Amino acid sequence: MENFPYQNVTIVNKSNGMGVAGFVLALLGLLFCWVPVLDWILWVMGLIFSLIGVFKRPRGLAIAGLVISFIGLMVLVFLLSLLAALCVM
Repeated sequence: MENFPYQNVTIVNKSNGMGVAGFVLALLGLLFCWVPVLDWILWVMGLIFSLIGVFKRPRGLAIAGLVISFIGLMVLVFLLSLLAALCVM
């Protein structure tokens, strides 16, 4: 019987499920920024999952989810301030 040098190699799964989930939720939150309640829920969940995903490897989609979450936050603040300005008039 031959000894193969690579017989006991384990395959490591290189995915970051929390980072991917945060990215998808942040992207959906940005797309649905015109729906008030849905936007808040998607934005908060995307931010939380992306923050958790930053501490795992690979970090690419988690960082992208954080960036999209902050862009979504800026859009949300802009829309709320625009709504407040229209209500004052």
